[in-house]
Amino acid sequence: MTDRPPPDPSGPYPPGFVWGASTSAYQIEGAAAEDGRGASIWDVRCRTRGGVVNGDTGDVACDHYHRMPEDVALMTGLGIDAYRFSVSWPRVVPRGKGAVNEAGLDFYDRLIDRLLESGIEPWLCLYHWDLPQSLQDLGGWAARDCAGWYADYAALCARRYGDRVKRWITFNEFSVFTLFGYAIPWAAPGIVDRAQHLRAIHHVNLAHGAGVDVLRDLVPGASIGAIHNRQAVIPETDTPENRAAASLLDEHWNLAFCDPQILGHYPPQTAEAIEPHVQPGDMARIARPVDWFGLNHYGPIFAKADPARIWGYGWGDAPPDSPTHGVGWAIFPDAFRDELLTIQHRYRLPIVVTENGCGSPNGGVDGVGPDGAVHDPHRIAYLTIYNAAMRDAMARGADVRGYFVWSLLDNFEWGSGYGQRFGIVHVDFQTLARTPKDSARWYADLIRTAKAYSVGV
Repeated sequence: MTDRPPPDPSGPYPPGFVWGASTSAYQIEGAAAEDGRGASIWDVRCRTRGGVVNGDTGDVACDHYHRMPEDVALMTGLGIDAYRFSVSWPRVVPRGKGAVNEAGLDFYDRLIDRLLESGIEPWLCLYHWDLPQSLQDLGGWAARDCAGWYADYAALCARRYGDRVKRWITFNEFSVFTLFGYAIPWAAPGIVDRAQHLRAIHHVNLAHGAGVDVLRDLVPGASIGAIHNRQAVIPETDTPENRAAASLLDEHWNLAFCDPQILGHYPPQTAEAIEPHVQPGDMARIARPVDWFGLNHYGPIFAKADPARIWGYGWGDAPPDSPTHGVGWAIFPDAFRDELLTIQHRYRLPIVVTENGCGSPNGGVDGVGPDGAVHDPHRIAYLTIYNAAMRDAMARGADVRGYFVWSLLDNFEWGSGYGQRFGIVHVDFQTLARTPKDSARWYADLIRTAKAYSVGV
């Protein structure tokens, strides 16, 4: 094994700080057509020409559906406190509404029970992008009724799992699945339409508010949050056109969900555009009290004017001398620190970092070596400097209560298929064998030493 830099436990890791790992249902479960599961919009996307690199699908993914006990054992080996996973809506309600699927519900019963038996707290996310296709056929998030369908689904999960699950997440990354699903066709359902994008934003916000109310009513002692993917949006070059593009993208990416959900209003450009879709009382239905702010963060976005896109903005390039992941994402730990401080000052909520991690191209440096190990010093270096940036933010007043690495396993990375690896555990997608990477051992060391430091051992 190659030497790993020792984890640095210095800085404010308070007692009770939560260390975790995150995944999502469609990215790891597989068993896409087993035990009564219905089709999701991502099943359809994967079979749409050009929808996913190499025509990859989530049909098998990591086969977590059948290998769940093995994966929980991996978590136990890491020493994590908590596991953030998502429930597959079409697995438990195959057509999105109406008849439920007992086999699907039972899978999550078994997962939750296994986690609790292993001393790992379940953090349950109700929606991580896999809308039942039957609901998309009825209009999906562009249809106002979808908020009600979601509330019914949330109530089902709350009644089924609320006796054991107390940490609940309404949605993961609102801005990503609405923008890439309804304006820039990089994700399911692959629609490009301004009006549908605006309606989706508003109806997802309504669904969030309804979900919070359902969970408050049905789960005594629930701790409820929502997860937002937030990054600074920087003009690619300093021109008036690029500054205007960055301003609007910043609203759609960073503000169009956090502001109405927490502050009770849309940001100015979005508010004007979305006004025709807002009915009396909607903002009060959206702005329901939550207990914490979930942050997914990787690096800043560089925006440029792009008249070919429906909103006039597109993704630009980072400065040519910027360090990047193997997947091309810019590495700016100071932007992570600054984002944590921005969230603290703007929203005044405890923060949980629910995703942060480093990707590599499949077939690159993340392969199993001749010694049977996976040496990923690039990922360890990234996690080291981003954890240092988080500690810096905490020292400056950010109330960060936990950190979840993305991801536990190499998995199906949406439109990139199996072309990218973010896991701290390597998955051979032919044999499905799991191999903890050096970064997994590094993370276990960090957790152990940070906990010892926090209690003065």
